[in-house]
Amino acid sequence: MRVIAGKLRGRRLEAPRGAGTRPTSDRVREALFSTLGDVAGNDVLDLFAGSGALGIEALSRGAGHAVFVERGAQALAAIGANLERLGLRDVCDVVRMPALRALACAPVRERLYDLVFLDPPYREAGSLGPALSLALPPLLAKRATVVAESDRREPLELALPVRSERRYGDTLLRFHVLG
Repeated sequence: MRVIAGKLRGRRLEAPRGAGTRPTSDRVREALFSTLGDVAGNDVLDLFAGSGALGIEALSRGAGHAVFVERGAQALAAIGANLERLGLRDVCDVVRMPALRALACAPVRERLYDLVFLDPPYREAGSLGPALSLALPPLLAKRATVVAESDRREPLELALPVRSERRYGDTLLRFHVLG
């Protein structure tokens, strides 16, 4: 797994060990960022961060700050190693706790986010929509984009306006845009 574009293009990313995390493929990440366009200066929230690949890709492409939220020890170790190796520690925060609980805590609540990545475990995505739909809006900047990745057969349903959706094999990306 590598950073696709930006100042860190081509740099390798460590993935968490074990089957507990499913990193977003390079192909899907490339398509996701192609759809997003310019992310320069954005404040990014990478919820269910896994390896941190989505937030790191945004930082590589000029995002100003990222908050990574993850509960798994293996995933947190991978995020830490990636941030250290890429020299990104000064432009991010890492929060170790379950995603829904983190949405009510600092440092997550200290910012309004321009871009939010939601990539929960596919088996949990179907049940998370209502809680995320309530917890996210107070954290979103005007014209924020929320990208939800889930299995196409059991999508993450959010009560937020959908601008577009894309399918890549079994992966469904929904782009929710406010304002």
